[in-house]
Amino acid sequence: MGHLAEIVETIDTDAGTARVTWHRARKARLVLAVSHGAGGGIEARDLRALAAELPAHGVSVALVEQPWRVAGKKLAPAPKTLDVGWRGIWPVLVKPGLPVIAGGRSAGARVACRTATELGAHAVLALSFPLHPPGKPEKSRAGELLGSGVPTLVVQGGNDPFGRPEEFPEGSYEMVEVPYGDHGFAVPKRAPIDQDQALKIVTDGVLKWTSSLG
Repeated sequence: MGHLAEIVETIDTDAGTARVTWHRARKARLVLAVSHGAGGGIEARDLRALAAELPAHGVSVALVEQPWRVAGKKLAPAPKTLDVGWRGIWPVLVKPGLPVIAGGRSAGARVACRTATELGAHAVLALSFPLHPPGKPEKSRAGELLGSGVPTLVVQGGNDPFGRPEEFPEGSYEMVEVPYGDHGFAVPKRAPIDQDQALKIVTDGVLKWTSSLG
């Protein structure tokens, strides 16, 4: 196995106490740090799948819990506060001395995009990037994605109400589509792929991309 035991660290940030759960690779060449969305935690199916799969391929996975989540609150604070929490955990992520991919799902993906250049992220992984609020395509957040300033991979469900893959603007990022997937990459029972296959599309896509980063 290329996978060591989980290690949990708590970090004091200016937004409160954050938590990082490490799934370390034995011979790591990269760190992938991923945070959760505005209504969920690190138990999200895609985050769990990445933490289970990537360490065997030389990528340590750090699952980041924002301070509001550690404090037991139900809803995320303003984007500025999320950025403060993310900046506060960054020194712990770079401590192993490896290139760090900043990542997250939904609101966490926005944080990673907004802060990537400033923090010196190696790349950005945007899982279920919320291109717009459901039903409001005019309220686009494409500027955050296009402004990440580093190599960026978007993994998006084909039926994501926050933005289907075909709604995304042209840009220098790469895209992996999870067919039939919703905002949480859940696929309907009638879909021709099952849930495990959907998650394999996520992990295979991320692995292929990380190996191309060098």
